[in-house]
Amino acid sequence: MSPSFELLPGAGDSPVILHVPHSAREIPAEVRAGIVLDDPALERELDHIVDAHTAEIAARAAELAGVTPWRFVNRLARLVVDPERFPDEREEMLAVGMGAVYTRTTHMEVLRAEGHDPEPLIERYFRPYARAMADAVAGRLAATGRAVIIDVHSYPSRALPYELHGAGPRPPVCLGTDSFHTPPGLLAAARGAFGAGVGLDSPFSGTYVPLEYYGTDPRVSALMVEIRRDTYMTEPGGPAGPGLERLADALAALVTAVPR
Repeated sequence: MSPSFELLPGAGDSPVILHVPHSAREIPAEVRAGIVLDDPALERELDHIVDAHTAEIAARAAELAGVTPWRFVNRLARLVVDPERFPDEREEMLAVGMGAVYTRTTHMEVLRAEGHDPEPLIERYFRPYARAMADAVAGRLAATGRAVIIDVHSYPSRALPYELHGAGPRPPVCLGTDSFHTPPGLLAAARGAFGAGVGLDSPFSGTYVPLEYYGTDPRVSALMVEIRRDTYMTEPGGPAGPGLERLADALAALVTAVPR
């Protein structure tokens, strides 16, 4: 089995971590055994749920940025565990069967059998990922005095049934913010980098910050970048198009705008 995640080093004086949690499709055999979908249905579900090509966007942006950011990339599908969920009752997506371990699909079909125990997957995959991401943040704090997490996601042009807040605007780029961890300067830099068509906190809001720092450490800044998929790829789950390069340029501009 390939590693569950990878930290790709950037410049020693860069505070930026590009976090790519949902780009992979790989599911280990022992995890696949607990998913009730047949193979064609599972592939269709991955087409809908995976943030396809976001790892490529982040990699290209890292090459183009004035100062190379660090990258933390999930190498397993979010159907194994979703590292961005709360692992407990705080997670609002539990209401639709999409906590840290999903039991329902994007179309609200059964993914795992009723009574499935999520704890083995949380222990095997979720907690090591969370510890490693917290360590990556600690490394940037030690080296630069701060950490800036830019979460790289994508979302479909049309709302899927699982979305709790899918009725709002679906702009080409949605910036997800946190009242504690998203400073005005970072948000302004993102607006400048992505230009026209940027929306705020719709259809998705919030940011990812390791729980050790969440809501307590102002040295950790965070912003979620949600890219509407029809702007750079064929939906669902199809190939990337020329929009990918344009978005990588914009993400690189955001990284470069973050002062050292």
